[in-house]
Amino acid sequence: MRIADRFDDGLHPDWRVTRIGQAEVQAQPGALRLSNFPTPAGRYSDAQISDYRASDFRWRPPLRLTVRAQVSTSLDTLRGTAGFGFWNQPFMPGEFRLRLPQAIWFFFSAPPANIQLAQDVPGPGWKAATLNARRWQFLALLPAAPLGFLLMRAPLLYRRLWPIGQRALGVSEHLLDPTLLGEVHTYMLDWHPDGAAFHVDDRLMHAAPAAPGGPLGFIAWIDNQYAIVTPQGHFGAGVVPLDQPQTLRLESVTIETL
Repeated sequence: MRIADRFDDGLHPDWRVTRIGQAEVQAQPGALRLSNFPTPAGRYSDAQISDYRASDFRWRPPLRLTVRAQVSTSLDTLRGTAGFGFWNQPFMPGEFRLRLPQAIWFFFSAPPANIQLAQDVPGPGWKAATLNARRWQFLALLPAAPLGFLLMRAPLLYRRLWPIGQRALGVSEHLLDPTLLGEVHTYMLDWHPDGAAFHVDDRLMHAAPAAPGGPLGFIAWIDNQYAIVTPQGHFGAGVVPLDQPQTLRLESVTIETL
């Protein structure tokens, strides 16, 4: 199976376009622009393409995703989240889903976001990341979660014990240089049943020792939401106002089974 789109003739028929709030998805010769425009406090804006509806996910390893992209926005003013890759859409603003999250992607989040699930990797930033909360190891630890949150607030216990929780969640992350976002680069994700390799311009940036098994759906997006999830039991979510436009520009997207 293969999808390849250089956006020379509009959009590939497999893409599903989503525009919420002050958002626009605009195809130009050789590029697709996903844009958010100034958005007041309390309002959500999201521009995205995906290839699924509800739970109709098609992708499993082994496969390769190649995306050529940049964010046409000052990094000092970039807000919310953005990225591209695969997930099972466990949540969507205004919707409620009983679905444990799975994801394998290039993912950006700006403060106040703080998804700090990988030890020694900051919560916000531009990352190569995997997450699989459907692993039996995580389900086995769930009954102990309330006690675990308290224990993780002791720095020594966090250092010693959180690697167990991180492995159970299938979390593997690497913080990328944020300046990459403002330039055009080629991102490649090789997703295998037993792990994943993340490349930027053919340079290996991160090798994840485990990866979700799928099926998952492809998504590329930019929005103004944030989430807070930490091992210490700090949780939160919301949206931030946007004072300036922000755009994720895609020059090409290719997904191919290996």
